[in-house]
Amino acid sequence: MTAVSNQLKGKFSSTTSNFAIVISARKGLPTKVFYDFAEAIKMPEKNLASIINLSSRTISNYKESQKKLEPIYGEHLLKLIVLFEKGEQIFGSIDEFNYWLQKPFWNSAEKPLDWLTTIGGVDFLNEELEKMAQGYPV
Repeated sequence: MTAVSNQLKGKFSSTTSNFAIVISARKGLPTKVFYDFAEAIKMPEKNLASIINLSSRTISNYKESQKKLEPIYGEHLLKLIVLFEKGEQIFGSIDEFNYWLQKPFWNSAEKPLDWLTTIGGVDFLNEELEKMAQGYPV
């Protein structure tokens, strides 16, 4: 079990199935999942909020009013959680995975971190991690 999994244990039904992610997102995620995930991946809350296209103030307002995340933000967050769990497994630690996210792609100025702002980008990085896990160069 990864550190991300341990940190988020019992907060939501963790799964890699897209169907289960959508079902969980539609039910609404508690903001505690957001804050626990930010802590687990060692990312400032402001940065994580920006990645899922929310302001840190909006997340704070959700927390204060105990409002659950809207499905679009919940889905994005759940896909990020799956990605970071896989990244931690492949790289051995969150720190190593975060380092990889900061390195530019081969023959490009873009970094994997730049792709996290869209669900499609998260899916793309998940595919790239799968290739790495199977020994293909990325």
